[in-house]
Order: sequence, then C-alpha cells, then structure tokens
Amino acid sequence: MPIEQEKDDVMARYLGSELSSVNSQLPKKRKTLSQLLHEEHPRVCCLDGSEHFFRIDELRYLASILDDHEREELLLPMIIEVHSGMSDMLVRSTRGGDEGAVEAKVFANVLGMPASMEETGVRIYRSQLGAMRRTLKTTTQYVFTL
Repeated sequence: MPIEQEKDDVMARYLGSELSSVNSQLPKKRKTLSQLLHEEHPRVCCLDGSEHFFRIDELRYLASILDDHEREELLLPMIIEVHSGMSDMLVRSTRGGDEGAVEAKVFANVLGMPASMEETGVRIYRSQLGAMRRTLKTTTQYVFTL
C-alpha cells in the first residue's frame, strides 16, 4: 500500500504544477469596478506578465445594476473556481453569509433568477455558465483546482 500512496503523491505534485501553468492568466491583483471605469484602457496585469483587458460595455453593464458602494466592492475579474469532477462552480465573494454579496446580485441579474449564495461565495452550475460567460466574458475568469 505505501507504493500506491507514493504514486498518488507524485501525481498530485504533477497535477499541481500543471494547474499552476493553466492558471497563469490569473490577475496579480484585481481592481474594483469603480477603478476600472475611470481608466482609459481598463486592464489588470496577469501572473504570466500579460495584460487582461476589460470590455467597456461589460463594465458599464455592471455599473448600471450596482450602486456606488457596490461598485467600490466588486473586484474584477470575478474568479470562477472550477473543481475537477464537479458539476458546479464557486465564485468567491467579497462578502458572504446573510449580508449577501455583490457577485450574487450581478449573477441574479444576468441569470434572471436568485443566485445560490453560500458563506464563501456564489454557487453557479454548468448549465448557467453559458449565459454568464456570454454576458460577462471579460469580467470573469476561470481558476482550475483539484
């Protein structure tokens, strides 16, 4: 049995390094919607040294459904956690629990239904992902986890 555990450890390390290369497009630091709306060319720097640009029409859409305080809270891009083998994904939120989250308000508006809020974020399902990404292509990004 120890040999099997050793093989699993090797595989986990390999997959971990592969996932870090897949996730290299993630931002070094996210910006608030308010910050991005004031930039001539809204963008964030990514871990791989590239830049991620935001479509101004998406930023304006988000601004139209959020109040000033919420625009200061919403960090972009919103990160969608994709776990291997799972049929649902999690979008980490700035606030959780009973307070709700700005992300939940955004997703509820895009999907036309209440978002599934949890303590750590908003739960979305693969069937909802198409609508989300069609509307918020540049303001959302994936992170892949084991």
